[in-house]
Amino acid sequence: MTRTAVPLTVPDLSQFARALARSLAEHQASHGAPPSHQTFLNQIARAAGHRNLQTLRVQRPSPSAAPPDMSPPLALSAAARKALTQFDDQGRLMRWPNKYSVQRLAMWVLWMQFDPRRVYSEREVNRVLSAWHTFGDYATLRRELINDRLLTRKADGSEYRKLPARPDADVRALLTAWRARGGAWPVRRRPVTG
Repeated sequence: MTRTAVPLTVPDLSQFARALARSLAEHQASHGAPPSHQTFLNQIARAAGHRNLQTLRVQRPSPSAAPPDMSPPLALSAAARKALTQFDDQGRLMRWPNKYSVQRLAMWVLWMQFDPRRVYSEREVNRVLSAWHTFGDYATLRRELINDRLLTRKADGSEYRKLPARPDADVRALLTAWRARGGAWPVRRRPVTG
């Protein structure tokens, strides 16, 4: 059987995942078994907003039009370009920037390394930050993440959490460029213990 590449564009990955999970749960409940290969492919297509796999296959994007969920690359501001130079080729922050505007942008890259569903101890926050910078000052980074309202902590410092935040266009451009240079996004690692 020949294999044909079928492009799949998903405008909202979270919505796609929820629709697919619902479809799989309904199938499991009604059939008592996982779906067949073809049924699963149809469920994927439906979760992406198509009637079935066949309609997904015949969908041909216009060569002159960009895919609907793809926005043009964001231009880096001078501060974002400067912030990008603060990271090494492994995505780690090499030095604490002098300018506040560059510091603020760099904090977003570190913010991406935390799982929003986790509660961290101070030691765990320090370990995450230590893995993502090379100049040995996790205390400053931790403090700045809290000052920038990207992390929150209990008054006694026993629990830290990632705060939900919406990056502006400048931050999104930096994060995209950082990832393109080889930075990890987002980090999914084993829970830190100890």
